[in-house]
Amino acid sequence: DLMDEHDLWKDTMLIVNTDHGFMLGEHDMWAKCWQPFYNEIAHTPLFIWDPRSGKRAERRTSLVQTIDLAPTVLEYFGIDRPKDMLGVPLRATIEADKPVREAGLFGIHGGHVNCTDGRYVYMRAPVSEDNSPLFNYTLMPTHMRGMFGIKDLKTTELAEPFEFTRGVRTMKIQSGRGWDPHRFGTMLFDLESDPNQEHPIDNPEVERMMTGHMVRLMKENDAPAEQYERLGLA
Repeated sequence: DLMDEHDLWKDTMLIVNTDHGFMLGEHDMWAKCWQPFYNEIAHTPLFIWDPRSGKRAERRTSLVQTIDLAPTVLEYFGIDRPKDMLGVPLRATIEADKPVREAGLFGIHGGHVNCTDGRYVYMRAPVSEDNSPLFNYTLMPTHMRGMFGIKDLKTTELAEPFEFTRGVRTMKIQSGRGWDPHRFGTMLFDLESDPNQEHPIDNPEVERMMTGHMVRLMKENDAPAEQYERLGLA
């Protein structure tokens, strides 16, 4: 209503999105952030109005991620994005469904590492039952509901900088078992034939392709070395 009242549609970008989905009984789950991250959680709503193209009431099939939102806003205002920002502006995708990536990573610390190319979803589980090796890298040793305890902090060492920390070293702290994704195992889904992700497939050729995407993206994101060991990719 305010956009209409103040005639903002002609010069204002509007982005509507969420940070995660919500289970309403699918996969016998309720609420948010259950493991594994099925599409009900991971495939989130996204609506973008860009007054430069004026496209509306149209769908796009190109794979985009929330990391693209900041670059999209920066590009809209004519501001160069930082060199360590991995997202990309979505202007051409909004206008003409131009693809911006082959695949994307998603997940949560200590859970599956997931990769999708828009058709296939690959959920890679840790090879070890205890989900190791797994570390927190942080400058603020805080869990969701409290500070790290003495037992946690006794394992602290300083890590070398990541590409995205701009020369700053972080605390490397041994993590607990986490979400226990090992019990689900590694899974591969074909969304074209199984949009509800109810029947994992066994297709070595597709798994090799998705593993290739995963390793490439992990390297682009400067994933720590032990993640490859944890996932059996070393």
